[in-house]
Amino acid sequence: MEDALVPAQVLTTTDLLFSVLITLVLMIFSAFFSASETALTAASRARMHQLEKDGEKRASHVNWLFANREQMVGAVLLGNTFVNIASSALVTSVLLTLFGDAGVALAALVTTALVLIFCEVLPKTYAITNADGVALRIGRAVRIAATIFSPIVAAVGWLVAVMLNALGVKSQGLVEDREEAAHEELRGAIDLHHIQGSVQTTDRNMLGGILDLKDLEVSDVMIHRKNITMIDGDLPPEEIIERVLSQPHTRLPVYKGDSDNIVGVLHAKDLLRALSRAHGNVKAVNVSALVAKPWFIPDSSPVADQLRAFLQRRTHFALVVDEYGALQGLITLEDILEEIVGEIRDEHDVPVSGVRPQPDGSTNVDGWITIRELNRVMNWNLPDEEATTVAGLVIHEAQTIPETGQAFKFHGFKFEVLRKQRNQITGLRVTPQSLVPAQPATPKP
Repeated sequence: MEDALVPAQVLTTTDLLFSVLITLVLMIFSAFFSASETALTAASRARMHQLEKDGEKRASHVNWLFANREQMVGAVLLGNTFVNIASSALVTSVLLTLFGDAGVALAALVTTALVLIFCEVLPKTYAITNADGVALRIGRAVRIAATIFSPIVAAVGWLVAVMLNALGVKSQGLVEDREEAAHEELRGAIDLHHIQGSVQTTDRNMLGGILDLKDLEVSDVMIHRKNITMIDGDLPPEEIIERVLSQPHTRLPVYKGDSDNIVGVLHAKDLLRALSRAHGNVKAVNVSALVAKPWFIPDSSPVADQLRAFLQRRTHFALVVDEYGALQGLITLEDILEEIVGEIRDEHDVPVSGVRPQPDGSTNVDGWITIRELNRVMNWNLPDEEATTVAGLVIHEAQTIPETGQAFKFHGFKFEVLRKQRNQITGLRVTPQSLVPAQPATPKP
C-alpha cells in the first residue's frame, strides 16, 4: 500500500510546481498588459508621429494603436483581466492543496500582494517614467494581441452599446468634439510647460495667439473708426500729398463729402510714383486716378477666415462695416499678425504708451486699450468675451457709464476711472485685488 502511494505523491508535487510556474508566467503577462496600458496612455502622440516620419518602424505600430484606441484598450483590458483571474485561481488551488481550507484566506492575501506589487505598481511606475520608450518596445506585441482579440473586443463593445442604449445613453454622445479637444490639449500643454519654465512667456503668447484666431472676429482686432486717419478727396493735390507724407501709414482711406462715404484707398507708393512721373509737378498729379477700389468686409467675419482672404487676394487692407453698412473701422494683415507675435513696430510708427505700470503696483491704462493686449503685456487673465476694450469691460460690469473717480471691483482687480470725455472712459487705474489695502472695520457704537 505504501508503494502505491509514492507515485501519487510525486504526481501531486509535480502538479504544484507546474501550477507555480504557470502562475509566474501569467503574472509576467499581467505586468506586461499593465505596463502597456500605462505607456500607451502616457506616450506622446506628437513624438510618435514624428518618429514614424523619420523612419522608425516601431512607432508605426504605436500610431496604429493610437488610431484604433478602442480596440487597443479592449485588448489590453481583456488580456489583463484574464491573466489576473487565471493566476488568482491557480494560487488558490496551490494554497488549498498545501494548507487546506485555510488556504482560501491565505490565497486572497498572497494574490493581492503579488498582483498589486509585481503586476500593477511596479510595471506601471516604470512605464509612466519611460512612456515613449516602453510604448516603442511593446507596440508590435500589443498590436498583435489587439488583432487576435478583435472579435471578442468587438462583441463586448456591441454588448456594452446595447446595454447603454437600453439605459437611454447614446454611445455616440460620449465622443467629444475632436477639433475642440485637440485645441484644448495643445493649449493645456503650452500653459503647463510655461508654468514649468520650459516655454517662455513670449512663446506662450505666440502659440496661444495662433489657437485664439478661430475664436476671434474682425471686430475684436480692427482699428476703430475714431482712430483712423482719412484723406478728404476734395482737397487740392498738394495738400493731399502733404498729408499723406506726414502720416506713418502707407494706405489711407479716401472719402468725399461725408467721412462715411469712402470712395477708395490711396497708397503712398502710388502717389510717389505719380509725383515722379510728373517730375515733381504736384498740380499735375491726378489723385482720383490713383485711388484703389475699397474692400469692405463685415465686422462679424472670423479672423482666421480674414487671414486666408488677405493671402488669397494679395491685399493687406480692408474696411470693416456693420450689418447696416456703416463704417466701423479697418483691419490690416499686420493687425492679425500682431495677435500672434505681439505689437509690430517700425521706424515710422508712433509709439503708443497706453499701459503704464506704477510704482505702487497699479497700472494706468488708456480706455481704448484692448483686453487682449493688456493681458498680454501684464500677464493677466481678464475676460474678453463680453467686451473688447478695458473701458468696455468696466461699462459692461458696472451696467452703467461711470463718472470720474468711481471705482469698481471685479475679476480680482480694482478699476478706478481717472479720465472721461463725454460718455467715453479715456483713463483708468487698474490694481490687482491683492494689492488693494483692506478697509478698516467700522467700530460699532
